[in-house]
Amino acid sequence: METAGNFILYYGFKILMAVVILIAGKYLAKWLSQTVGSLLKKREMDEAIQHFVAALVYYALLVFVGIAALGQLGIHTASFVAVIGAAGLAVGLALQGSLSNFAAGVLILIFKPFQLGDFVEVAGVAGVVSKILVFTTELNTGDNKRVIIPNGQVMGGTITNFSANDTRRVDLIFGISYGDDIDKAKRLLEEVVNADERVLKDPAPTIAVVELADSSVNFVVRPWVNKADYWGVYFGVTESVKKRFDQEGVSIPFPQTDVHLYQAAENG
Repeated sequence: METAGNFILYYGFKILMAVVILIAGKYLAKWLSQTVGSLLKKREMDEAIQHFVAALVYYALLVFVGIAALGQLGIHTASFVAVIGAAGLAVGLALQGSLSNFAAGVLILIFKPFQLGDFVEVAGVAGVVSKILVFTTELNTGDNKRVIIPNGQVMGGTITNFSANDTRRVDLIFGISYGDDIDKAKRLLEEVVNADERVLKDPAPTIAVVELADSSVNFVVRPWVNKADYWGVYFGVTESVKKRFDQEGVSIPFPQTDVHLYQAAENG
């Protein structure tokens, strides 16, 4: 009876301590999870990241609490740790691509190279950002196609954000014939550009001869505009220059080839 009493007392105490560890560990895991979630919320992290990281902290701590409780009962936990490690390695290898996309998604949400509504070019695709998810980024292209790009490809290449700055420079090239008056053409280009109210005065537009090409004298026209006016100015100035050149008799040359035929002299 004395031996049985000691046995019950000994293992009863261990079971009690294991239960205490489980209960206390559960509350500790919940508290740490909420704390991490609050910190991420204060940093204005994406809501999906907040929930994911908080849940990851909670369940990871529960695993350690369970291992500690089993150790308190006298169960050797080294094998459990080895099994969990092997399982984690296998899952990591199986989900290597997904984990890479997730890590890239976290970086996008933390460093914010672009935001919703920005016009960007990533992974060779240009469009407006419609969604930034943990694993993918979604773009709407100019012809209204939805393109879903894995975040690993987004962060693995060059990101061009056309909406990051308030102003943009419009780069245009116009050619005139070698027989036309360069000063007159330059004056007409300045008048067309300055007549457009969307063109900014500061910085001033650049209008200059940039190239003496094979069949034309090329002018570079570079006005600065607000980012929302980029395409309107691009198309509008191009059309206005063509109409003004036609009115003023300034020709815009087109590629052409001169073919010379030679007739061989007859013998004798």
